[in-house]
Amino acid sequence: MIRPILIHPDPRLKKLCDPVTEITEDLRKLAADMLQTMYDAPGVGLAAPQVGVTRRLIVMDCVKSVDGVPRPIVLFNPEILWACEDVTTYEEGCLSIPEQYADVERPAAVRVKWMGVDGIEQVEEFSGLWSTCVQHEIDHLNGKLFIDYLGPLKRQMITRKMQKLKRDRARGDAD
Repeated sequence: MIRPILIHPDPRLKKLCDPVTEITEDLRKLAADMLQTMYDAPGVGLAAPQVGVTRRLIVMDCVKSVDGVPRPIVLFNPEILWACEDVTTYEEGCLSIPEQYADVERPAAVRVKWMGVDGIEQVEEFSGLWSTCVQHEIDHLNGKLFIDYLGPLKRQMITRKMQKLKRDRARGDAD
C-alpha cells in the first residue's frame, strides 16, 4: 500500500523516533508499504517518520540504473558505527521536501549496524550514494532534515516554498 508522505514543515518530521523493540507483522507490513511508497515517489530512501510513524525504521535502494538489479534494504534501529574522515558532497533532495535540492557534505563512507526484517543483526559498510542515503535517512530518525545543514536564509526560503506548496495542495484538495 502506498502511504502519503508528510511534507515539511510537519512537527512529526522533527521528532526523535522510538527504537523498535520487536519486529512484528505490522512493522514488516509498514516496511513493505514504505518500499512501495519509495519506489512510487520515486526515491532512493524513506524513513518511517516521513509516513507519520515515529519508529526507527528506514528503507533504501540506491540502484538507479535501468538494467540494475534492485537491492531493497530494510533497516530497523540503524546505527552508524564508524564514519570515514574523507567527506563527499552530494546534491540531496527529500521526498518530504519535493523539488528542492542542495549540496550537503557528509562522510564518504560509513559502517552501519541494523536489524533486518528477520530480526538478525547486520553490519555493512556503505559508500557513494548508499552512504549519503543511509546518513540522510538516519538523520530523519533523529528529527533532522537535509535543509538543517544549510544556512538559515536558504533553509527559510525552502521552508516558505513548502508552506506554500502545502497551502496550494490543501486548496486543490478542497475543490
